[in-house]
Amino acid sequence: MDEHVANAVAAGLRRRGIDVLTTTEAGLRGAPDAEIMAQSHAAGRVIVTSDPDFLELHGAGGEHAGIAYYQQRSRTIGQLVSALVLIYEVLEPGDMVSRVEFL
Repeated sequence: MDEHVANAVAAGLRRRGIDVLTTTEAGLRGAPDAEIMAQSHAAGRVIVTSDPDFLELHGAGGEHAGIAYYQQRSRTIGQLVSALVLIYEVLEPGDMVSRVEFL
């Protein structure tokens, strides 16, 4: 989960039993987006973000574990949690590889 995402989103997902790792917890706070993308790919973790730079990285090609993207201030925390839970329940991890899901 990107550092721009509210901690309450991670907390809401954890309350629903979903394994979440924030950028800060991974020791990547302030790291370049390309490094965050590479680390999340290596760990098989989808990036949840509102940072459009990740869309540019996606567009540049290369494989990644997936991106769940939303426009900043476009959703409440509850709406984000609900959308992410739906993705978690409906898609298999492999379904997200090199894919962007717009929330």
